[in-house]
Amino acid sequence: MSNRRVFRLCVWACVAVYIVLTAAHTPVARAARAAKPSIVFIFVDDMGYGDLGCYGHPTAKTPVIDRLAEQGVRFTAHYSNGTECSPSRTAFYTGAYQQRAGGLECAIGTGNVGRYDDAIRLANQHDLGLPADASVIPRCLNDAGYVCGLIGKWHLGYEPKFNPMEHGWAEFFGYTGGNVDYFTHRETSDLHVLFEGRKPVDREGYMTHLITDASIAFINKHKAEPFFLMLSHECPHFPYQGPGDAKKVVTPETWTSKDPAAYVAMLEDIDAEVGRLLDAIDAAGIADDTLVVFASDNGGVGGAAYMSPLRGHKSTTLEGGIRVPMIIRWPGRITPGQVCDQPCLTFDLTRSFLRIAGATVPDDHPLDGYDIIDHVQTGRPTFARQMFWRGRRGDVTWCAARDGDLKYVRQSAGSAVGQWLYDVARDPGEQHDLQASKPAEFARLKKLLMQWESRVKATR
Repeated sequence: MSNRRVFRLCVWACVAVYIVLTAAHTPVARAARAAKPSIVFIFVDDMGYGDLGCYGHPTAKTPVIDRLAEQGVRFTAHYSNGTECSPSRTAFYTGAYQQRAGGLECAIGTGNVGRYDDAIRLANQHDLGLPADASVIPRCLNDAGYVCGLIGKWHLGYEPKFNPMEHGWAEFFGYTGGNVDYFTHRETSDLHVLFEGRKPVDREGYMTHLITDASIAFINKHKAEPFFLMLSHECPHFPYQGPGDAKKVVTPETWTSKDPAAYVAMLEDIDAEVGRLLDAIDAAGIADDTLVVFASDNGGVGGAAYMSPLRGHKSTTLEGGIRVPMIIRWPGRITPGQVCDQPCLTFDLTRSFLRIAGATVPDDHPLDGYDIIDHVQTGRPTFARQMFWRGRRGDVTWCAARDGDLKYVRQSAGSAVGQWLYDVARDPGEQHDLQASKPAEFARLKKLLMQWESRVKATR
């Protein structure tokens, strides 16, 4: 081959590389992305309502996430669908109340353990987890032309048939269980749960940072096409290990031990990691065409998270167990600097994401949520809404029903039952039980809860 021909081939190769690298920035590509914007959902774990600076934390410094709120909208009445991890995730992936799925009203126990009667039955049948055909995310997003990646926590089944890849994710890197040591990436039983796709893997590094690294790689790989990135952080879930705690020995006995200093270090580190992620979106040239959502999967752990002025904690249906931070930024589509008081739930995001993506949901799959992003975009006024919760663990069941400002709460533990009625608009700390002064409203909300429970019975 002549030198001249080699030179021409080299020139054409360089031109081809240039075209590939610049295609994502052409007017045509930008118009396509505007029609189908990318979506990044940062879903943190066990973050209390007041765990960010913009939500009132007295010591933790979270300037990046605070600035994200300034660039978009901060929600004051966003609720998780569940009192724990697996339930809220089920609601998000299915777009429906998690009770419909069966066995997922409580976090799946370490090593695939069912923690209440229905979950125990399914675990014994090797069926404890979220069936792939129950998901609308990512299945319907795939059909709408999105490439979907899940990075981080799964917690919806240990069995291979429940692996995220079976649900249609194009890429998965993370752990299938509920939590891991941030440095060894093992569960309390030393169970190996870290996967890339369907293959178990080992990595070195701090879990929060590994999740960000993999997310940035996904963005850079798919920046020229519409993508949905589910960035499911472990932080600030226990074990409480900050990025400088590699030498801290965590045992099964100390796994949940409170460490206030480590907890604040984790909050500040996740803020920095969100900063790294946003910088990567900027560097990819897609910030204006990317919707970013930040939220927690349930309330914080008592004694660790800061939930003031709320009462209660994770695993309860008191406000501290289910009211959580949420922030949404969408340049050019959502006016920055807003505060939204509209009550909303995790699965509202499912309906919003599907609508934004132009996805079609099967007629036989109910979506129980409300399009909360459209609510903000169109400037609709706050309205009264009915919302329901039920979480089970052992013989303890926490329920709640909210209608407008009134909220009915019930806790049953064996044969003992406690019931309360609160005005959570005037009394977010749930200090004043109104059932004696508002008996008709108490009875009405109690009946609404019973009617809801009859509508969402599981089919398996």
